[in-house]
Amino acid sequence: MSSSQGGRLVLNHSTHIPGLIPLLERLIRQEGIQTITPGVIGPVRSHAPKMVLKISVPIRGGFKVIARQGKTVQEVFILTTLLQDQLEAAIDHVIKHR
Repeated sequence: MSSSQGGRLVLNHSTHIPGLIPLLERLIRQEGIQTITPGVIGPVRSHAPKMVLKISVPIRGGFKVIARQGKTVQEVFILTTLLQDQLEAAIDHVIKHR
């Protein structure tokens, strides 16, 4: 899926946390974000009542982000030219303006 700024959302997995894809579709429209790829999904013990996206670690060309909702966690890889604080601000903006 492409956006007007050339960002790409790669959907190689058949399962995603409910509500994650629409959030990522809005995030990919942010300036400086080139590619978003949701990754491995799995269970966790603790419960997150609302969708949370948290930057985990830097990767080459971007960041690994952890998406959590309920008792499910999913890795999301974001390739971007943004700095970590700029990406955090973009994520906050997308989550607050659902």
